[in-house]
Amino acid sequence: MPRHLIPRLVFADASGRIFDHPDLLMLTRRGEELALPRPGEVMPLPPESELFVLPGRKPVGLDPETGQAEAPSGEGEQAVAAFVCPGHTATGVAAYLKEPGAPTLPMFSYAAVGFAEGRLWVCTKKVDEDRRQVFAGIPRERIAKGAQRLLAAYPRNRLMAHLATCALTYCCPAARNLALGRYEAPLPTARTCNARCLGCLSEQPEGSGFPAPQKRIAFAPDPKEIVEVMAEHCRREKRPIFSFGQGCEGEPLTEAKAIAEAVAAFRKAGGRGTVNVNTNASLPEGVARIARAGADSIRVSLASARPGLYTDYYRPRGYGFDDVVQSVRTAKAAGLWVSLNLFFFPGVTDTEGELAALTDLVAEHKVDFIQLRNLNMDPDLYLDLAAKHPGGPSMGLANFRKRLKKACPWLEYGYFNPFLLGGKRA
Repeated sequence: MPRHLIPRLVFADASGRIFDHPDLLMLTRRGEELALPRPGEVMPLPPESELFVLPGRKPVGLDPETGQAEAPSGEGEQAVAAFVCPGHTATGVAAYLKEPGAPTLPMFSYAAVGFAEGRLWVCTKKVDEDRRQVFAGIPRERIAKGAQRLLAAYPRNRLMAHLATCALTYCCPAARNLALGRYEAPLPTARTCNARCLGCLSEQPEGSGFPAPQKRIAFAPDPKEIVEVMAEHCRREKRPIFSFGQGCEGEPLTEAKAIAEAVAAFRKAGGRGTVNVNTNASLPEGVARIARAGADSIRVSLASARPGLYTDYYRPRGYGFDDVVQSVRTAKAAGLWVSLNLFFFPGVTDTEGELAALTDLVAEHKVDFIQLRNLNMDPDLYLDLAAKHPGGPSMGLANFRKRLKKACPWLEYGYFNPFLLGGKRA
């Protein structure tokens, strides 16, 4: 975005039609702060992104004449936010005033969006050039045929049937890629979890006000079923990645025995590619087990590197933040590539307190990679939680990345699990 350009406020009327405001400028929210976007924080809305109307939330923009934040004067206006396509990290959350009785928002991220020069602009930054979850130009019929082919080829494989449903019903990008025979294959294995994450995508307690957007896997696949999925994907993709730990399951380390057996059998049969486990890193002995079996990497889920906020978000059962750190230590000692799946939230993650804690973790254990993912949940829910653990003012995503990289120059950034060769990103 040109430095002089500040988009206008975007809002919706009572029927959901979206307009730009003639006078008010776009504001963004970083923690409890409302401000104009910083230079470099806004880009044109990427293809395959979505716009959401936020019920029970009045839009807020800046009056350039008075310098005051205000809501439009009409009736029925609703705030609008963008859910940006994969590979992008939000730099600012939509600004709004929450009205009494407003419903809890579903578990998506809500980036600020505005309008200028005939197009929509959004507070986000592209952090990965990988196109593995771009499906523009791919007919839905091709994905459906791919899923049906897998079902016909493996009629008794429950895991294949589950993933076909994920591709066809939930439009899961990972499952769709399996159906297409490309990039990264998902391998959900765990019915249960030893955490109760506030933003869990597959299981929420009754009455939470924000139901899980997808169903958790209802069975534990046996190693043979897992190996069949891995072997099928390996035959079709030249640079295959296999990932245990998906949004439709619990914690994969609770099934470390089955995973290790499957990985060992796959490797013994000559299976190639990158075997990764997306995990909360709660069970260091499970990490050691899968490393011995032939895994290449782990990706550790991390909303905060500060134990207090970490515990309040993950609500662990039977483990603590020290176990997470020990798992990172175990993985590095075993030669695994270690990524942090950092749930970035503007105004919380990019604060001095968070940066200091994350820098210490990355530096001490030589973490290899940080995936800058968006935290998907109602902004007010997370901000209420984070308010108990203040970290200071927001420095912005760009400064956050720059300062962390300066302290840990070997560190790499991205969004997706990388394909590895010889323990290095290929």
